[in-house]
Amino acid sequence: MNKHLKIAIKPEEIVNLLKSEIKLKEICIRILSQRVIEKTAREKGINVTTEEIEIEANRQRREKRLEKASDTVRWLEEEMLAPLDWEIGIRKHLLAKKLATELFGKEVEQFFLQNSSKFEQVVLSQFFVKNEKLAQELYYQIEEGEISFCQAARIHDMNENRSCKCGYEGKVYRWAILPEIAELIFNAPAKQLLGPVKTEFGYHLFIVEEYIPAELTPKRYEEILDNMFQQWLESEVDYLYYNFELSTL
Repeated sequence: MNKHLKIAIKPEEIVNLLKSEIKLKEICIRILSQRVIEKTAREKGINVTTEEIEIEANRQRREKRLEKASDTVRWLEEEMLAPLDWEIGIRKHLLAKKLATELFGKEVEQFFLQNSSKFEQVVLSQFFVKNEKLAQELYYQIEEGEISFCQAARIHDMNENRSCKCGYEGKVYRWAILPEIAELIFNAPAKQLLGPVKTEFGYHLFIVEEYIPAELTPKRYEEILDNMFQQWLESEVDYLYYNFELSTL
């Protein structure tokens, strides 16, 4: 790419490209989302201070390793941004975070307590085959030590990517596991061979390496808060989009 792309591009060219890429609606929804955030924040008296913007800007500089002012200027030029554009983007980001906390910050802990089972995790290894007889034979061979779980998974798993990892799935949330399997997995002793269990994919064999209890960590708090906020925002935008009340914002 040439230096900072100083070729003039007309607004209609951008719109036409978004249309041809079938992305125009996505961008319009994002614009409406920002309008909803701005309107609701005004109603609730939420503002972002200059100091807060500066703190976030410094955090981003550290993250991007922009140690000198000249490094920041060069990065902004490469991104085709003026310093004011960057500040506006930071303000929008912080405003959304503050609004999310105002709307749902007190509800996160209650939601977590009511849905704690969904946040339970296991470190899981599994593989599945199409044939029930083969699955049963492999179960007995593993139990008798004739073949290891890793070898069986590498040779027989129908999922090629997982077979390369000897069936290792890593950390998996309860909600991400098929319901007909989850109850068995979360009630069995660790390190025990489980199965075969039939699902729409075939006959599964499992080993739960470790159980990880649900915990409301700062990261999970942010995930739940963001999910609540995004659901609310989507609902608000849908209402506007389908009721043609865009002029009210």
